[in-house]
Amino acid sequence: MALQEGDFIRLRYTGRAGENIFDTTDEENAKEEGIFNPRAEYGPVTVRLGSHHIIIGLEDELMGKEVGAEGEVDVPPEKAFGEHDEEAMKSVPVTQFREKPKRGTRIEAEGREGVVVDVIGRRAVVDFNHPLAGKTLNYSYTILEKVEDPVEQIKGLIKLFSGRTDIGISIADGTAELELPPAIAYDRRWMVWRGTLVREIFEYYPDVNDVVMKETISRPAKPEAAPEVVETEEPVETEETKEAEE
Repeated sequence: MALQEGDFIRLRYTGRAGENIFDTTDEENAKEEGIFNPRAEYGPVTVRLGSHHIIIGLEDELMGKEVGAEGEVDVPPEKAFGEHDEEAMKSVPVTQFREKPKRGTRIEAEGREGVVVDVIGRRAVVDFNHPLAGKTLNYSYTILEKVEDPVEQIKGLIKLFSGRTDIGISIADGTAELELPPAIAYDRRWMVWRGTLVREIFEYYPDVNDVVMKETISRPAKPEAAPEVVETEEPVETEETKEAEE
């Protein structure tokens, strides 16, 4: 059956800009290209078609395909990361930098990330365009399966948004419960994206009325007592022991 908007699928893909791979679900490809992230979870991703979980050009390509389909598609800038916008090039005083800026320095300002492309006198030219803006991209892909189980769908969304695979999920009586690992509050990516996750759960699962996030912290195990060391007094040296040693 042809895939359509609203279907969840497991997808394997590799994105290239020219000859260079910039994104891939394949760990070996990432290592070969020198973009491997040891903290990333590689492997197929679960996405919902029509929700823009992937760039529009790739999503359009997958609509109407069958499970098992594989192929390639060239994606123009307007369906990828947009055209390069000259107005996104800003001149910033070097005094706003903690350290002396140089070409290639990445910065964050006004909620946007940019890269220094030039330094002229006391001002730095910062490009706030996406690094792939204005480029035609190529994607190779394989549609592995359609994901029907809501629990597996939500697991896929969690991995997609936060990169985590250690969150337990159960759905019962209108409640989706997420079993969170300890210290997850220190995961910045999770904290940024969890609101989006909740919104999408309510949007895609009308029978879910509550989302409960439960973090269980167990009492640390008591350290084992060290074995008692019995101190013995050193023997007192006497004339008799001296003679014996001699």
